[in-house]
Parts: sequence; C-alpha cells; structure tokens
Amino acid sequence: MRQVNIGLTEEQRKGVINLLNRDLADSYLLLVKTKKYHWDVVGPQFLTLHEMWGEQYETLTENIDSIAERVRALGGYPVGTMEGFLKIASLKEDAKNIPLATEMVANLVADHEQIIRNLREHIDNCSQDFHDEGTADFLTGLMEGHEEMAWMLRSFIEGESLQSDGEKPKAEFRVPVGA
Repeated sequence: MRQVNIGLTEEQRKGVINLLNRDLADSYLLLVKTKKYHWDVVGPQFLTLHEMWGEQYETLTENIDSIAERVRALGGYPVGTMEGFLKIASLKEDAKNIPLATEMVANLVADHEQIIRNLREHIDNCSQDFHDEGTADFLTGLMEGHEEMAWMLRSFIEGESLQSDGEKPKAEFRVPVGA
C-alpha cells in the first residue's frame, strides 16, 4: 500500500483521524436520536417537528458520510459500529421512555451544542496541534451547520413573545391583589 504523502506526518494524520472519528461517533448518535424522535413525536407540534427532524436527519446523514470520507482521504478508517461509536462519543443515548415533544427538542439542542463545543476544540486542535487547515475548514463548515440546527430547535422552544422589532415586551405593572 502506498504511503499517504499530503504534507502531514503520520502522527498528525492519526491525531486528526482520531478527532474525526469522535465527531463521527457523536454525529451518528445524534442521527439515531433525531430519527427516533422523528418517529415518536406526538402532539400539536407533530407535523412541524416531524418535518424539521426529517430535514435534519438527512443533513446529518450527509455530514456523517463526509466525515467518514475525510477520514479515508487522510489514510485512516472510520469507526463504523455502534459499539465503536458508543465507546468514543461524548453524547449519550436516550434509551428512556419517550419524552414530551418539548423535552425532545431540548435534548437535541443540548446535543447539538455539545457537538458545537467539541468542533470548536477540534478546529483549534487541527489547526494548532496538527497543522491541518483543510480539516479545520471542513470542521468549521460542520460546526456552522450544527449552529443553525441548534438555533432552529431553540427557536421552537423559546416560547417568549417578542415585539416586531425583536425586543421582549416590557412587563406590565400590576397592582398586587389586596394592596
């Protein structure tokens, strides 16, 4: 087999591959959770969440494939088993009872935010520790996608009314009963 000669040492490539496999594991767990919630959501928000999660799991599926292909481009092999994913992922499964729709959304927000924090760290590691600007740029694109998905989910559960200019309404002054 021909040695990979792309301007990174074997140690640098292995370091980046390790980071990418961790991102792959988290992405896969998030995909599974998103699909599960897509199937199980009920209530008045069903259609909105079902459709949003359908779009998100399609994006996550494309991201997973891109991460695995990036690992291969660097001469490594992607983790490809649930056992492997569960060993290295920072996310946890949601194997409990089926949560309420708003809890599902909150759980996914927390997972996306964890992935965003991980990606920020991995971007720095790729750039500073491993001198792989290509992977740092690739991860930046993934991070921006997760930021958008997290924003969409957060917006769904914020629940506070806003004025047309985006400001929160001022609290009304009410005289306490019995005053």
